Amino acid sequence: MTRLGSTPPSAQSANPSAGLNIDFIRSEFPVLARKIRGKQLVYLDNAASTQKPQQVIDAISNYYSQSHSNVHRGVHTLSQEATDLYEGARGRVGKFIGAQDTREIIFVRGATEAINLVAHSFVRPLLKPGDEIAISGLEHHSNIVPWQLLCEEKGSKLAVIPVTDNGEIDTQEMKKILARRPRILAINHVSNALGTVNPLREIVTAAHSEGVPVMVDGAQAMPHLAVDMQQLGCDFYCFSGHKMFGPTGIGVLYGRLDMLESLVPYQGGGDMILSVSFEGTIFNELPYRLEAGTPNIAGVVGLGAAVDYLTGIQMAEIQDYEDTLCSYALERIDAIPEVRIIGKARHRAGVVSFLVGDVHPHDVGTILDQKGIAVRAGHHCAQPVMERFGVPATVRASFAFYNTRQEVDTLCEALEDVTQYFN
Repeated sequence: MTRLGSTPPSAQSANPSAGLNIDFIRSEFPVLARKIRGKQLVYLDNAASTQKPQQVIDAISNYYSQSHSNVHRGVHTLSQEATDLYEGARGRVGKFIGAQDTREIIFVRGATEAINLVAHSFVRPLLKPGDEIAISGLEHHSNIVPWQLLCEEKGSKLAVIPVTDNGEIDTQEMKKILARRPRILAINHVSNALGTVNPLREIVTAAHSEGVPVMVDGAQAMPHLAVDMQQLGCDFYCFSGHKMFGPTGIGVLYGRLDMLESLVPYQGGGDMILSVSFEGTIFNELPYRLEAGTPNIAGVVGLGAAVDYLTGIQMAEIQDYEDTLCSYALERIDAIPEVRIIGKARHRAGVVSFLVGDVHPHDVGTILDQKGIAVRAGHHCAQPVMERFGVPATVRASFAFYNTRQEVDTLCEALEDVTQYFN
């Protein structure tokens, strides 16, 4: 059986796009067969972390059971096998995102570490008192706090691009900020709180016209969109493995080669050196110069397997399916009178954030869990977004290509029960 085409009749009702065989895809994710409190699991917390296909689980298990060793340093067979797996994954990740050179792929613990790496190794040496760092009002805390710390240290300022009532960035105000030549623009590709898809190519072009480099947090985009670094044209782009059906504790910083060459090493030790003496150290070449210490080899192997899995399905098919599913979810959820959707951007991916009357989001999340439905309730590590819309928290249902219309219906029936319970 294949993931594409020849969708059996049993899957057609679950599948708004005939391109994907959803029944078969779901069978590849073991956790989706679980029951929670006697109910079939409906997993709608994908923006926090996606589930893992058996292919990824097996790749990690096989590495540990057959080929585990440290990489790059050994001449024995296991070390060579581990190194081949590690560097092979780097090549496949680079191809997946359209990098021109494998040296542009730096393995890190996740998007958070990648942002901190760029903050400390690229921006910090350039920053002077009075300089600005530009971010948007849609950012995750991980793309706010590192820049705040840097501004506090250097006496610099954070310039925040405002957000419209629809949950989109104000591009006219953005251009005014860019005209002041901030040292960098750090912006997400997709908002984790609202699902807004930023017009990234337009943003990058506007920034570069003012000579401003662009760092993109792509953690929420990678599971949903076909991402190509040559088309986007950004200087840095980062993402986390666990958001794209891979393991936790691994992520990627992509950087244009000329930009990465300018980075001062963020951490010292391990494979980032060529030679060390008490008089001084000669650093290794890229990408190893920015990968200090023993890496998360199993994480890289798992990430490579996740990339293989997504490549086998094709991101264009995933995007088409999810666009249809998300539109259906927005329509169904918005039709419930007591529910208010927060953020109605024209372009969005994978997320519907909402309130249910006066019921606290945590109470909604708890009630839904009793019905086997997993959603996120809280500020989603995006408190400035919540403040912008005057709410302390929201309920967030976030989707992946293994979700179905039936699961959306189950969610909406449960939300209607919540409204009746509190009325």
